[in-house]
Amino acid sequence: MTAARAGLPDGRYGRSADQRADRKLKIVGAVLGVALLGVVGWSGFSYITGQDLSGRVITWDRVSDHAVKVHLEVVKGKDDTGVCTLRSQSDSGAEVGRKDVTVDAPKEQVDVEVTIRTTARATNAVLVGCTSGDRG
Repeated sequence: MTAARAGLPDGRYGRSADQRADRKLKIVGAVLGVALLGVVGWSGFSYITGQDLSGRVITWDRVSDHAVKVHLEVVKGKDDTGVCTLRSQSDSGAEVGRKDVTVDAPKEQVDVEVTIRTTARATNAVLVGCTSGDRG
């Protein structure tokens, strides 16, 4: 009596269907991964190069229960103009004041002191962001 083999001999008839499917999935996954990295890199690069103005709050001081004085520094192109938005918050995190500051001085670095009126006692002053061009 001879024993019958249950399966095909290993390596005799090429790759199995499962191995071919696994290889295709690996290739598709690699292509999608590279595409995702490209999109993330491109969007990050375009965001960074699109920033014409950059600003930061140097100091802030609560003048009263209804006002905050902010020292803002903005770096920009010499002839560029823009708007920086500042906001102030209370202890609870609620916004109690907001102000748009137009920056149009013909310098590359502009220092501005502004007062934000608040509806309640403020605990901070934060730069929301700066955009190029005039708002209005």
